[in-house]
Amino acid sequence: MKKIIPILILPLLLLTSCFGVDFEIALNADGSGIITLEYRVSRAFDAIGRLDGNARWNTIPVGLSDFERSLERLPNIRLLSFAAAEDARDKIITARMEFLSIEGLLEFLDATGQRTSLSANGNENSLILTLNEGFSVSSPELALLLASVSSGYSVRLGMRFPGEGNMEVSDNQGRLIQEAGEFERDGSRVFASFPLYQVLNAGEGMNVQFRW
Repeated sequence: MKKIIPILILPLLLLTSCFGVDFEIALNADGSGIITLEYRVSRAFDAIGRLDGNARWNTIPVGLSDFERSLERLPNIRLLSFAAAEDARDKIITARMEFLSIEGLLEFLDATGQRTSLSANGNENSLILTLNEGFSVSSPELALLLASVSSGYSVRLGMRFPGEGNMEVSDNQGRLIQEAGEFERDGSRVFASFPLYQVLNAGEGMNVQFRW
């Protein structure tokens, strides 16, 4: 049986502390669009996943065949391009995909539906992505270790809207946490970038909301 490797971007952020992602959604007015994804996986983490007996833990696709097998389960997503490279520390995966509907986008983000929600209120749409449901490290020693191994990795998410749009990052109580990240806007494109450690250790939760 072929091993199916999920591409569930939101759960993966909480799966490993050796993972960085740069993710942009270019959304069309009809709900279709393009996903541009770059993620960095620690070469040490990938090597552990390939050891005998550990293959079942390696749930991040790092090769074209892995990626294609993952997309076989997502009929509303089509792979446009794929590239893999390495530097001294990481494997770097870059992919562009086309989604045919907003439902296809949601399946790609999180097929379980537990960390995404889409709603419409009149002419306004809202897409909420939960990066952390409210997990933090209580042990100072473990927190120090987590900060060390996640150092240098970041999470950058953005959207190009079909018209006017905006982006907010908040905790589970709806309090804005913009001061903790870096925000940028380029015309109809909006991005937020956070150190990976901040996402992994967001004890009050971390949610990204796109509105258009």
